[in-house]
Amino acid sequence: MKKRLLVPTLAAIATLIGCIEPESPSTAEAALEPQPGARYQPGTEMGIYTPEQHIDYDGRFIVSASRVYHVGTLDDISPWDHMGDDGSNVRAVGGIIEFDVDERANTGTFQAELELPEGRYVVELDRFEEFSPCQDGGVAAFLYEHGNAGCGDANWPKSLLYLAGWGWGSATLDGETLYDEYQIHFMLTQGMRNRETLVVRRGTDTDAGAVNPAQMQLDFYIRSPQPNEGNHPTRQVFDHFFAMEVTWR
Repeated sequence: MKKRLLVPTLAAIATLIGCIEPESPSTAEAALEPQPGARYQPGTEMGIYTPEQHIDYDGRFIVSASRVYHVGTLDDISPWDHMGDDGSNVRAVGGIIEFDVDERANTGTFQAELELPEGRYVVELDRFEEFSPCQDGGVAAFLYEHGNAGCGDANWPKSLLYLAGWGWGSATLDGETLYDEYQIHFMLTQGMRNRETLVVRRGTDTDAGAVNPAQMQLDFYIRSPQPNEGNHPTRQVFDHFFAMEVTWR
């Protein structure tokens, strides 16, 4: 059975008679405060029902994305930056990104068919895998990730993710195998990049995350298991794409 992302309990049995000394009020309050995580962030002013609380939730997400951009190129010489936060090394490419997944069963498909200057580039996810507990079996819906969310790294701003997947897959270039058994992560996020400049929003006066909730985008990468500390992110290969137009079906 799929594990569920749980909101931390607001109270716990903290004192057993004769076993634990009473805590000071400040210590007790701190102990009761939930820690940031995939389904809880301090300071939120609105709670929503989780998907699994809805009796009609079928777990299926069918999404396509276009207006795709590639950060860097396939032939960049190390050291390189393939996050592209300042928008200076991103280029528009042709093609479409699609996924059809069952979030409850951790199954489905993810594929990107893109026309790059280097050739026809196709990425396919072969199997989902949970690399961290907040990834909920490899496919997760409605969770906070990145930034200071307590889930994921800080390479992206914190965002509510409508759907995200993690696992292993491959890429071909003009029909020839380019990568095999590489890690893949895709996520459907709030607006991390400016609509016009494509610059990633950084810095925020609140813990809500440097995102625009009036936007939605799809972001994905395929990366090598092998590290390279000279690159950003620190992988030998990190092919990174994002799409600014998203369609749900």
